[in-house]
Amino acid sequence: MPMLTGVDTRPMQHCETTSLGVLLRRQGIDLSEPMLFGLGRGLSFVYWDSKNMGFPFLGGRVRPFELSRNLADTLGLELLVRETSSARRGWANVVEAIAGGQPVGLQLDSFHLEYFTTKVHFGGHVVALYGYDERIAHLVDTEQQGGAVTTSLGSLAAARASRGPMAARHRSFTLTAPPGLPAPEKGLVPAITACAHAFLNPPIANLGYRGIDKAGKAVRTWLRRSDDPGRDLPQAALLMEKAGTGGALFRNLYRDFLAECAEYVDSDHLRTGHRLYVEAAAQWTEVAALITRAGESGEEQYLVQAGTTLLELSRIERKAMEALSRLES
Repeated sequence: MPMLTGVDTRPMQHCETTSLGVLLRRQGIDLSEPMLFGLGRGLSFVYWDSKNMGFPFLGGRVRPFELSRNLADTLGLELLVRETSSARRGWANVVEAIAGGQPVGLQLDSFHLEYFTTKVHFGGHVVALYGYDERIAHLVDTEQQGGAVTTSLGSLAAARASRGPMAARHRSFTLTAPPGLPAPEKGLVPAITACAHAFLNPPIANLGYRGIDKAGKAVRTWLRRSDDPGRDLPQAALLMEKAGTGGALFRNLYRDFLAECAEYVDSDHLRTGHRLYVEAAAQWTEVAALITRAGESGEEQYLVQAGTTLLELSRIERKAMEALSRLES
């Protein structure tokens, strides 16, 4: 049975950082989840709604797999990405990585994974695979999904072959640390300033601080926007707090990343950014609670409060990112 030994299967809160942690620890690099998220320039915001969507989508991070590319770039890692339209070739790529002694990251649709209790299509899910036999694959997923888990090879194949929003074509990837890498803390300031610049200069109004402002205005209509507010609003709030975001739509992770950075970077701008993200994280949790109450009660006043808080969050996060953008190497 092809099974790598000595793999640290420690789970985290978010799927992509969980998988990156497994791959990096195999290379002798052990970073906290907030550090992985921050060095990968993971924080963002998107408010997305269209006529063909059942309900609006709030996202608090960059697009799937962008975090992995960013992290490899920041740390100077070799990221080998393989994609193919052939299921046979896609599996051969996985077999090759395991035979070479490396766990492999997979992007797939979580709907088909047998250990998932909530069946929702999400093509941007990421897991780490570290072994298989003729029936099952051994994966590492988030803490919420059980950490070290198994699924049948058939379900894994279906998950990798699934198509739809955010899906990739049998994508697999490995990370290799070349000799003489600089210390991870060397990448802190460039990662922070690049993330701040992207957040402050969104190409469209749905993204960054402008997206939060847009959400603050749109959320007030959500009771009328939904065919089933008692289902849709609490689910939206659950995605913000519990569905692999680390809480507060990833703001908790970024808050803790900035706190870790303070051990290496002595800057008033950093301290200001951290203080404001402490404030923002608490308010995002409050927004989620208000959206839940609105769905459960059917009372619009809670959405009005959530909208007001989101407008304030747009201001707070803009101010935080303006401070962080002034950091100097």
